Amino acid sequence: CSFLDTDRALALLEEYCKKLKKPEEQQLKKAIRKVMGIFKSSLFQALLGSFTKKATRHGAVSHPSLPAAVAYDVLGCPKD
Repeated sequence: CSFLDTDRALALLEEYCKKLKKPEEQQLKKAIRKVMGIFKSSLFQALLGSFTKKATRHGAVSHPSLPAAVAYDVLGCPKD
């Protein structure tokens, strides 16, 4: 888990949004932009930092970060 994972997730989501051009895709595009706004928020970054510290203490550092996991799910990418 790291802030770099968040940056990577944001980059993936931004690239995906650029491909959403059809009228029926605009609602999805709007929802993805909301998620991106959440990832960029200071509250989310603080929560991510707290989560990362707890995961490190519990030996769960091999799991993907929440932002990356969400981006992979949205894009249908493999998590490995």
